[in-house]
Amino acid sequence: MGNMTKRNELFARSKVWMDGKFLDYKDANIPVNSHSLHYGLGAFEGIRCYRADSGGSAVFRLDEHIDRLYNSCHILQIHIPYTKKEMINAVKELIKVNGFKECYIRPIVFIGDRSGLGIFIKDYDVRVAVSVWKWGAYLGKEALKTGIKAKVSSYARFHVNTFMGMSKSTGQYINSVLAKKEVVNAGYDEAIMLDTSGFVCEASGENVFIYSGGIVKTPPLSSVLPGITRDSVIKILVDDMGFQVKEERITRDELYIADELFLTGTAAEVTPVREIDDRKIGIGKAGKVALELQDKFFKIVKGENKKYKKWLTYV
Repeated sequence: MGNMTKRNELFARSKVWMDGKFLDYKDANIPVNSHSLHYGLGAFEGIRCYRADSGGSAVFRLDEHIDRLYNSCHILQIHIPYTKKEMINAVKELIKVNGFKECYIRPIVFIGDRSGLGIFIKDYDVRVAVSVWKWGAYLGKEALKTGIKAKVSSYARFHVNTFMGMSKSTGQYINSVLAKKEVVNAGYDEAIMLDTSGFVCEASGENVFIYSGGIVKTPPLSSVLPGITRDSVIKILVDDMGFQVKEERITRDELYIADELFLTGTAAEVTPVREIDDRKIGIGKAGKVALELQDKFFKIVKGENKKYKKWLTYV
C-alpha cells in the first residue's frame, strides 16, 4: 500500500500532455465510456530519458519509438491527429515542464467516448496523451547485477493472426499481465512465454536472447514485437562485440542448456536470467556477455559513446 501511495503522489504532482495541451495530472480525465476502456483498442510506447554525461538529458531512440507508435496505429487503422514532429516536441517539452533529468515516457493513443460504444464504430474519436514519471530498474537494481529467476508460463503468446504482433497495442497486454501474475505468485521474477507452436517467444514485456557456443540467438520478428532495445542490442553485439546473432526459433529446452540468457526492453534494459524453471543457467549468475553488453548499453544511453550519438535526442 505504501508503494502505491508513493507512486500516486508522484503522478499527482506531475503534468501530462493530452490532446495538444499540458495539464495537471489530476485534470487529465478520461470518460468512463471511452471505447478503448471497454474494448482495449489503442497503442502505446515505452521510452526512457537518461541523465547524460554532459549534465543534460537524452531520450533514447525517440524517433524510432515514435515511428513504431505510428506503425502500430496504422496496423490498427487509427489515425493520429498529430504529426511525428509534434509528438516528438510534446515528449521533449513534457520532460522540461516536469523538470526531470531521468524518466520513463509513456505516449498512448486511444479512442474516447464521442464515437459511442459497440464493436463497430465508423469514426474513431482519437485521443492522444503523454505522461512521464521517475522509474528505476524495472526488475530491481540487484537484478541487473545478479540476474533473475524466470519461469515458462502456462499462458501461450497469441498466434500471429490473433493479434497483430507488430503493433504495440494496449489490449494484447492482458496476456502478459496474466503470465506475469502467474509466475510472480509462484515465486519467480519474470515469465517466459511460448508461442502457439511451442517455441520461445517473449517474456511478459521483454525480448529474449540466449548465448551458446559463441553464438547469440533471439526469436525472429515474425513472432515477437520489434523491440527498439532488441534492435539496439543486436547492433552492439555484432558491431562492437563481434558476435554472430541468429534470429531463429528457440526451443524451451535450449533455454535450459544455454551458456547465458538475458532479456531486453525499454523498462528492463539488459537483464540477465540466472535460473529458469528451477534450472540454473550457465554459471547460475549474470554471465560475462550479458554484463559486458549491459555496460556498453548504459554508456551509449548516457552519451558516453559518441559512435551512437544519433540514437540520442537531447532535451
